[in-house]
Amino acid sequence: MKIQNIGKFAVPIGVVGIIIMMVVPLPTFLLDLFIAMNITAALLVLLISMFVQKPLDFAVFPALLLVMTLFRLALNISATRLVLRDGDAGKVIHAFGSFVVGGNLVIGLVIFSILVIVQMIVVTKGAERVAEVGARFTLDAMPGKQMAIDADLNAGLIDDAQAKVRRAEVAAEADFYGAMDGGSKFVKGDAIAAIIITIINLVGGFAVGVMQAGMAPADAMNHYSMLSIGDGLVSQIPALLLSVATGLIVTRSATSGDMGQTVTTQLSQNKLALRIGGGAAIALCIIPGLPKLPFLLVGGAVLAIAHRVKEPVPEDQAQAAKVAAEAPDMPAPDSPESLLGEMRIDPLELALAPDLVDLVDPGSGDLLDRVRALRRKMAMELGVIMPPVRTRDDLDLPLSSYAIRISGVDAGSGQAPPGTVLAIGEGLHALPGRAGVEPVFGLAGKWVPAEMHYQAEISGATVVDRASVIITHLAEIVRTNASRLLGREDVRALSEMVKRTHPVVVEELTPSLLSLGQIQKVLQALLDEGVPIRDLVRIFESLSLRAKMSVDHDGLVEAARSALGPAIAAQYTTAGRLTVITLDPMLEQSLLESLRPSDTGAFMAIDGMRAEAIVSEASRISEAAEQQGMNPVLACSPQLRLPLMRLLRAGSRRVQVLSYSEISGSTAQIETIGVVNGAYAGAA
Repeated sequence: MKIQNIGKFAVPIGVVGIIIMMVVPLPTFLLDLFIAMNITAALLVLLISMFVQKPLDFAVFPALLLVMTLFRLALNISATRLVLRDGDAGKVIHAFGSFVVGGNLVIGLVIFSILVIVQMIVVTKGAERVAEVGARFTLDAMPGKQMAIDADLNAGLIDDAQAKVRRAEVAAEADFYGAMDGGSKFVKGDAIAAIIITIINLVGGFAVGVMQAGMAPADAMNHYSMLSIGDGLVSQIPALLLSVATGLIVTRSATSGDMGQTVTTQLSQNKLALRIGGGAAIALCIIPGLPKLPFLLVGGAVLAIAHRVKEPVPEDQAQAAKVAAEAPDMPAPDSPESLLGEMRIDPLELALAPDLVDLVDPGSGDLLDRVRALRRKMAMELGVIMPPVRTRDDLDLPLSSYAIRISGVDAGSGQAPPGTVLAIGEGLHALPGRAGVEPVFGLAGKWVPAEMHYQAEISGATVVDRASVIITHLAEIVRTNASRLLGREDVRALSEMVKRTHPVVVEELTPSLLSLGQIQKVLQALLDEGVPIRDLVRIFESLSLRAKMSVDHDGLVEAARSALGPAIAAQYTTAGRLTVITLDPMLEQSLLESLRPSDTGAFMAIDGMRAEAIVSEASRISEAAEQQGMNPVLACSPQLRLPLMRLLRAGSRRVQVLSYSEISGSTAQIETIGVVNGAYAGAA
């Protein structure tokens, strides 16, 4: 039988057996066996508490502490029954009492009292206080830890599964320290119960021996005192071990190894301290009357250890040595290699003001980690391998500001004052700070001191740290400019990726039908309209079919969009419903007749007043629907979609335009919320 199956039945049976022990008398043989089990189990718990990596690795400890305390009290009750009834409580208790008392009752009582005092006043009291403070601090820190998890999830540092695991760890940590706060009370109560039980055994044993057994007072005192002290010792030794284990568990800090490794590493990391300590121990030999040999042995051993410990290298020197060892020989500043490197323009750059450099410091900020995680998030969202972000300081930037640049040109900028967090919401006038704006959505807020983020949350504001503000802004810039970031090398890499799994698709498309440049233009057009290009297999298949008839750019883009139609429509579907704005049939026919080809794609040859009327009416209907919580799209024929989209964008209106073929592949319920006909009526 597996050990898990044994524990499944053994633990409940054991707890029931403990309750029975308190009522049913035990033979001395079983009492000796259970006492040995109690001492061994307490020693085992102490050793496990020393070797666990972190307290949560021994999360069952509070419940185990209760069971073992109950077991020990049951043994006390069984031993008391045997002592008072038979004057004999087994060989283990007799051996402990005889060995410690040694024929002197006073010595036995003193030793027992010292053990109880050490356990209750020193170890148990300290462990109880540490557990109480640890539980309080852990519960107070829970909201901040939960917010940190949410921020990492929003920044793309972790996925949903990792966030779920981390939230479970935070909840488990709070539950553990709360349980330890209560579990430490069991240990304290057990120590008090041991004193009371021992006093009862002493008084009751003396009365039984004199009154019932007819023993002389001195003989009764010696006999029952020996048994009472022996019973107290076999109970207090395991209790002391569990008290020490409790203290070790609740005082463990954030270390990466077990207790033995941590102690050895941290005590031996300072060579000078070991030398001074060893020399001081040897110097004590000059004091008259002190024995020389013990101090010489101890001091010599410490000096020997200090001699074998390596001198620690300062962290900055170690980092510099590591960089120097890994870095190749650098060319001269005026060499062609250096000049070419300085001339190179990075596709994506994050420039920080000098006072924001702490964000990229590994010791105090996690901005670089979030930037790396953002690359994975963009790849999963858009299907584009986001280029590495060059993060550097820029002395030309105003203090507390940053700039996001694409190919050396500013694409966005914002503020992130040091030591602050951005509070977004109303009712922030009572908090100190300066006004700020969330860079992506343009929401008004205030940069408040970081230590006042709890007050901002209490006032109902949404609090965002500086790194999250910058990462959110960077992500929006990347989404908006994804087509500019998609280079020819990126297209080649994507094609090679598809070729590994679908070689026929790639071989049929390029280079026989389309070049990489033509494919790049199609993918850029899709990204420019907010269409992810993750499904490259379907895109390449549609391009292959279209390219056999024509390599017209607009036709290739529409073919790719038709293949991705259900996925495109799903982006604008809410609760299974797709809200659509349509064109008046006569207006649509008129626009189709006005289409004219050009080198840059088809366009509608209509007058400016008609174009303005179409843009205005489509925007009016779309804005009214958005105010009602809808996400409308304008539907038209495939031939008209791209020219109409260009017209709306030229009018600075971000109304999404979908073709009938794209909508027809959607399983959503189509709901028409308006018809654009003003342009045709005006023309008439």
